[in-house]
Formats: sequence, structure tokens, C-alpha cells
Amino acid sequence: MGIFMRLGWFFKEEKKRYLLGLLALFVTAIMTIIPPKIIGGIVDAIAKHQLTISYLSLMLLIFLASAVIRYLMRYLWRKYIFGTSFILERKMRSRLFKHFMQMDQTFYSEHRVGDLMAHATNDVDAVRDVAGGGILTLADSLMTGCSTLVAMCLFVDWHLTILAIIPLPFLALTASFLGNKIHDAFGDAQAAFSELNNKTQESMTGIKVIKTLGQEQEDIEDFKKHIEKTIAADKKTYQIDALFDPATTIILGFSYLMTIVYGGSSVLNGTISIGQLVSFVSYLAELIWPMFAIGHLFNILEKGSASYDRISVLLAKKSQQAPASLALGNKPSGDLQVNIDEFFYPDNQTQKADLHDIHFTVKEGTKVGIVGKTGAGKTSILRLLMRDFDNYQGQIVWGKQDIRAYHSDDLLEMMGYVPQTSFLFSKTIKENIAFARPHASEQEVRKAAYLADLEADIDAMPQNFMTEVGEMGVSLSGGQKQRLAIARALMVNPKLLLLDDSLSAVDAKTEKHILDRIGDVRQGQTTIMVASRLSSVMDCDEIIVVDHGTIIERGTHASLSTNGGWYQKTFEMQKLEEDLKGGD
Repeated sequence: MGIFMRLGWFFKEEKKRYLLGLLALFVTAIMTIIPPKIIGGIVDAIAKHQLTISYLSLMLLIFLASAVIRYLMRYLWRKYIFGTSFILERKMRSRLFKHFMQMDQTFYSEHRVGDLMAHATNDVDAVRDVAGGGILTLADSLMTGCSTLVAMCLFVDWHLTILAIIPLPFLALTASFLGNKIHDAFGDAQAAFSELNNKTQESMTGIKVIKTLGQEQEDIEDFKKHIEKTIAADKKTYQIDALFDPATTIILGFSYLMTIVYGGSSVLNGTISIGQLVSFVSYLAELIWPMFAIGHLFNILEKGSASYDRISVLLAKKSQQAPASLALGNKPSGDLQVNIDEFFYPDNQTQKADLHDIHFTVKEGTKVGIVGKTGAGKTSILRLLMRDFDNYQGQIVWGKQDIRAYHSDDLLEMMGYVPQTSFLFSKTIKENIAFARPHASEQEVRKAAYLADLEADIDAMPQNFMTEVGEMGVSLSGGQKQRLAIARALMVNPKLLLLDDSLSAVDAKTEKHILDRIGDVRQGQTTIMVASRLSSVMDCDEIIVVDHGTIIERGTHASLSTNGGWYQKTFEMQKLEEDLKGGD
């Protein structure tokens, strides 16, 4: 019953709706005791040869009236109890989604997408069942059971009633024992479902890679293993669940046996009438649901409890981002000073820092390039600028304030970020470009596409800007995806534009067109470019060379291309490769 206590906050919020539902349920329970009484009266009248048309008509009219009232009351309790449970579902889903939106990169490193989806679907459904089916089963079983027992005592015989309910404590013990078992089993089943969700999501996302490498059969076999594990966990849950009904049936059989033996002898000795015995058997049949409900209730509660525990653990996770000290609405501007003494990724198990001794200043309105080997730490610097992680030693100051003092919304509103691999939504090209400004004019969208050198490609498409890009931009080439992402970032006209090797999929000529156009419209605004192709950063005001998480060279293209270091060697090699391609 602890799950009811933990959901107390919701029951208090919706107490009026639940009270109306419970009132309708109470009237339904009262109406339930009328038909057996009527049937018993008719049987006695027949046995005594006193049944008349008027008496039968009156009884049938009362029977019909009780049926109509029960019908109306059933509608009301379904509306107020089940209907209110869907309000809880909406609140839980909204709370989870809002929590997901507020969490940082560390959270998403610890939790896979499939697992989060399982929490937001199956687990929320199980908790909703507690607020709907759980409340209904508890209240209905108590009201129907109690009203029926009272009717059995008043209208038949209290001795027979006590005898018939003797087996009930055994049912409660059985339900308690099986309930604990099903709680653990359902938790395992939900965990297995989360893993299956993860596998499905991963396979669908990477379907091209799987097919290209010819790993379809191997992936199918791996998927089968996840299915078998999930089925085994579900099977265990249902096996335990299946024990509830047989146990209830056996215990109920003892009640019927005692009723027949003792009730029959009572009729023979004249303690009760044959009509009362018929009524008692009908009342005992009404007790079938409350008895079965005990097992059903424990099933719902234990499943809901296991799911609520999983959701609570997730909601208890806190963002690792430092709390903002500045009021909302403070927008950063000015020079950007980066002073990172040391930074470790959360999953770093070594003693070696991922970044160390990174110190540089980006003057407002200038363009800075960051280059280096793969894995040198270039993207890590940008991730710290965007506050993906705050757990570093040192400071990043923008507008004379540590960026950790700003609210994330204020900070990120001033940035435009384009990663090497861009995520596109399953919408039109126009909707993707105008994602941050959905009400932007067609002229503004077209201008952003022009700056990203994408306008001609779009005009060549059958539906132009209304072309659907497909899931994750499947209908576009790698270069088109990158350019669309650049157009999307330029739509917000950011104070600070971060380009993370975001032109790697386009040729050098197209890259130059794009950089020239961006440079023309971003006069006085700051740009930081991470690049693998050194020709991308030749025009930067300063170029920083990173290796093994620290700065090894810095300067302009002119100075770095003659100092004999990594930059000069790499530039000459890349230039030779371009010349050879040109010769071909």
C-alpha cells in the first residue's frame, strides 16, 4: 500500500474528482445487494405458492430501476476514477520530459535513449494503473465486499456469513506473499524491456552501417537474444500472476462448500428459508469479485510500485551544471577568456586529464581557429564553452562573468553551434532551417540557405523548401546536412558561432564560398572554428593548435606556416594532396 502514500500528492490535488468517483462506486455497491434480495423473495413466494402478478411486477420494476442506476453510476465512476488517472499519466510524462530537457550531458552519458523511453512509456502506464485500476479495485472490493457481508448478515444469517468468510484471511496471506514476488519479477521485466528498447533504437539508427558491413544476420541474432531475455522475464512475471486466480478459486470453493453444508442443514431445520439460501448463494457470488480483486490489486500495486521506484530514481538525478548566480535575462557579450587548468570527463578512469593548460582569449568580433590531430581535445573545448560539463578547474569568462554564472538559456541563446554530424528533424527543409525561429519569413530562410551555399540545391529539389528531409535527414547528402545545419545556426544570428569541423563533408571550393559569405554578414561578431582541413582557418585572426589536450602552438597562418611545427608540416602535406588531386 506504500505506493498509495507516495502518490498522495496527486490524490490531494484531485480529491474532488476521486470523491465523486467513490460516491458513484458506493451507490453501485448498494445497488448490487438489491437483486439477490429480490431473487430470494421471489423464490420464497413461489415456495409458499404466494407469488402474484402484482408482486412479481413490483420486484421486476425494482430490479430494473437498480440496474439503470448501476449503469449510470458505473459511467460516473469510470469517468472520475479512470479519467483522473490519465491526468496523472499526463503529469508524469510531462514531468519526465521536462526533466530530460533540463539534464546535462553527464545524465545522457549514463542513460541510453531506449531506457529513457521505457521509463516514459511502460513505467508511466504502470503508475497510471495504480491511480485508476488500483483505486477502483481497492474501493470497489471494500465497498462491494462490506455491503454484501452486511446484507448477508441482515437478510440471511450471521452465523452462516461468519462461516463463509473464514477462508478470507488465507487469501490475504497468499496475496501478500505473491505480491512481493511479482514486485521483483516486474522490476526485472521492465529492465529487460529497457534493454530491448535500447537495442531496437540502436539497430534502427545504425541500419545503414549494419547493411554496409553485412552484419544483418549477426544483428538479428543479437536482437533474438534480447527478445528471449525479455520474454523470459515477462514469463516469470505472468507465472507468478497466474497463481493468484487458482488460489482465489480454491479458497472460494471452501466458502461454497461450507455454505452448502451449513446452509442446507439450516433450511432443513427451519433456521432460514430456501429463498434466503438462494439469496446467500447469490451474495456469495457477488463476493467472488472482491476475493479475486485482492490478487488483482496486489498485482497492480506491486507493478506500479516497481515502476514508480524506477521513475523516482530517474527524477532524483540532478544536473551537474553549476547553479546560475546571475538573474535570468543577463546576456553575455564582449571578449571571451578561456582558462582551463584541468578537465576530466566523468567516465575518465585514468589520471591523465582530457584537457589541461588551455589558456586563450577571443576578442569580440574576431575569428579563432582550433586545429589538431583527431582526439586532441578540440571538440572538448567547445563542449565546455556550451556548458555540457562544468566540472573543470579554471574559468571561462564571457562579458567579465564566469559562464557558469549565467542561466543556460541566456548563455546558449547567444550561441550558434554546428557539429560535424548534425541532427535533423523529420520535417521540411524550411522547418529545419527555421527551427529556432519558426515564424521567420521565407526571405529570411532563403537568405540563411544562401549563406550556407544550399539555396541552389534546394531549388533543384521537386518541392524546394517544402521538401521532407526524412528521418535524421536520410534524403540529403552529408554535405547538404552540414550546410542545412549551418543555415539553421545562422538563423538566430548568434553573438558566438561555434563551427565544429562542420564543413568536412564539402569540397574546398564550396567551403570557401560559405566562409566568405559568413564572414561578410558576421562583421563584428565572434566565430570559433574547429577544423581538420587547415585551409578552413587560414583567414582566422588567431589559430590554436591542440595536441593531447593542451595548446602546443598558436599564432596566425603566416607565422605558423613557417615555424617548422605540426601546423606547417600538416599544411604542406594537405596542400600537396590538393595539388595531386588537381593534377588528376
